[in-house]
Amino acid sequence: MNVNIESSWKEQLKDEFSKPYFSNLVSFVKTEYLTSTCYPKEDEIFAAFDHCSFDNVKVVIIGQDPYHGAGQANGLCFSVNDGIPIPPSLINIFKEIETDLGVLYPSNGNLERWAKQGVLLLNATLTVRANQAGSHQKKGWEQFTNAIIETLSNKKENIVFLLWGGYAKKKGAKIDTSKHYVLTSGHPSPLSANRGYWFGNQHFSMVNNYLTKIDKTSIKW
Repeated sequence: MNVNIESSWKEQLKDEFSKPYFSNLVSFVKTEYLTSTCYPKEDEIFAAFDHCSFDNVKVVIIGQDPYHGAGQANGLCFSVNDGIPIPPSLINIFKEIETDLGVLYPSNGNLERWAKQGVLLLNATLTVRANQAGSHQKKGWEQFTNAIIETLSNKKENIVFLLWGGYAKKKGAKIDTSKHYVLTSGHPSPLSANRGYWFGNQHFSMVNNYLTKIDKTSIKW
């Protein structure tokens, strides 16, 4: 794995790259990609950062694992490549956007368009072995992504953090809520959404109302 990450992030995270856990993580990921089919493609592992520089972050959405099916993962949480069927959680996200903002359901699930507007689509674990959910958990990625959240919380102000589901809420537990706007709800997965923990959260309009209030450009969801 080559750590080709966007320059502003490279500067912010340089201390992490020199820590022993990160070199162990790099060795593990390199071996996995050499010996197994893994996702996303190696040059897309850090796509979330390449499409959304540190300076541009306005909103952070925290996911868990990349999709582990063929051709799905593209380095952005909840996002899939063009031409790939939209997964159930993302279907529910688009349904909520349609209800909340009246935005028509999109033709594809590629969320690069959000990332380029300042939405950091951060999975807690950035790689996965094909068809084995969670296979790269507890190898160091979580420590790395905790450092990213902590750096954003400490060094920036007025970021909107969207924490959907129990895992994301725990991941975001150390965000400084006196400096940032944190919205929580159930996860958009069918299991949670169909129990009434997702639909109607109105997070997308709340994000845009907040951004407008602090004189930032709202997101075209």
